[in-house]
Parts: sequence; C-alpha cells; structure tokens
Amino acid sequence: MILIAAGACGGDSSARGGNQISPESTSPAPTRSADPTPETSAAAQPEPQFTNFDSAKFSQSTNIDNEWYPLRPGTKWVYDGYTTERRKQVPHRVQVTVTDLTKEILGVRTVVAWIEDFVEGELVEKEVAFYAQDDDGNVWYFGEHPEEYKAGEFVEAPTWIAGIQNAKPGIQMWADPEPGIPSYYQGWGPAVEWSDYAQVDQIGQQTCVPVSCYDNVLVLAESSLDEENVYQIKYYARAAGEVRVGWRGPDSTAEELQLVERSELTPDALAATRADALALEAHAYQISAEVYGKTTPAQ
Repeated sequence: MILIAAGACGGDSSARGGNQISPESTSPAPTRSADPTPETSAAAQPEPQFTNFDSAKFSQSTNIDNEWYPLRPGTKWVYDGYTTERRKQVPHRVQVTVTDLTKEILGVRTVVAWIEDFVEGELVEKEVAFYAQDDDGNVWYFGEHPEEYKAGEFVEAPTWIAGIQNAKPGIQMWADPEPGIPSYYQGWGPAVEWSDYAQVDQIGQQTCVPVSCYDNVLVLAESSLDEENVYQIKYYARAAGEVRVGWRGPDSTAEELQLVERSELTPDALAATRADALALEAHAYQISAEVYGKTTPAQ
C-alpha cells in the first residue's frame, strides 16, 4: 500500500466477502459526492470499487507529477517508527527510492520504485513496485515483486503483476482526492490474496514530522479484504508525498512511521539503486516464471 503502502496490507479475498467482487467484475470509476458527515467514516463505506482502466489514456505515463504523490526519478524517502509484532513494538524503517528504470505492463510504461524494509535493523523485505500516471493526473499501481527474508535467507515472493493471473491495476492516488469518493481498490492480485483498498478519510489537516511541518494534509485510510476494522492511516502533503503512517484498529495492529529524510540521489547513488533493482528483477525471473517471467525487462 506505501509507496509504503503499496505492499503494506495483504489479504485473503474470501475472508470478508471477497467473493462478492470477483476479479472479472469492473465497476465504473467512482463518482464524487458531497463531503460525508462525521458518521460516514472509512469503516462504514460499502464494498470497494474497481476503477475503469484504459491503457490508451497514459500518453505520458512516466511523468508522475501528481501533487500528492510525485515520483521523480532519484527521489528517496526514509521513514522511521515502529510496528507491532507479537504484541511488542519493534523498530521499523522503510526506504523508498524512485529509480530511473521503466517497465511496460498492460501496454503502459510504468516507473519502477525500489523499496527496502527493515525491522530491528534487519532487512526483511526488498521490492520493486510499478506506478504510472494517466492523462487525468491519477497515479495507478500496476503490481509488485516483494522478496521476503528471515535471518538473511530468502523466504518467499508474493508477486502480482496487472494483466497476469487475473490481477488488475488500481488507483494509488487521485489527481483531486476529496471526501465522498467511494472506497476504491488500489490493485487486485487474487493469486497472492492482495486486495488493498483506500478511502479519503480527511482533508485540510496539519501534521509535523522530523522533516517538516505541513498544512492542508490529505489523510487516506487503507485496508484489505481480510482485515476487519483495521486501517493504515496515511498522511500526504503537497509536493512531499507520504509523510506519516498511523493506524486505526486494535493495539495489536499498531504501527507508526514518520518521514525522517527526503533527498535527491547523486548520479552515482542513483546508478547503485538501479543496479540493486535490476539484480532483484533478475532473481524475479528465476523464481517467478509464472508471473514475473511473463513480463518484459525493465529498461
């Protein structure tokens, strides 16, 4: 679900009535209505909707300049905080970098992001994720290849790529997000039970993180079909992107992350990140022949 989100929530599509929306069903793009009353929270919304996808409407797909979700090659975000594991808060760090690589998926050229996830200082996941912006300024999520590790050893890679095994792209960020937009899928990867969805929760908020204080902050509530009344609460600032992550739900799901660094990589650092992403892709072709193996190489 991040950027942090992009893979933050997994999901068993059968756990919460996932069979009510099959991968083959596609609803019209969500319509916008008046601001909801305070009682109309993300938790009270009906089933999420799919958004119509048209590959012909991505004429400048790699120019991702959405004010809430800008993805300029060479930009790096670092988030620090904690996550809860076995009812214990443990240090958590996520590093997200926009590479200068692109990859074609469903006829759309996407931007490749490189993500590293650390728990208690140990690398537990590294990932390539794929984004593109449509001609209306909406940012779409096209899939991910995350590799999970334990004690430095590879464990698994729950890969999903739009267009393969009934997976679908979804909206990562609207060009003009506002309360009243029905909850929407951020993607759909049924083969690995990936069913993340989001709802505009608040607008016009204020928040401070180590990097800066921000006004007019957008807040999204994100979850997945197998998480009952559990949400990641994500804060987005104009031009900065995602700046904070919180939670809504039981204490056992508590997670807090704050933006502690936002920087532009030097050419050498960007080249090193590119090499890391390409190395992960090479491994993806070896271990995910049925999914990643059906994609064209990043370039």
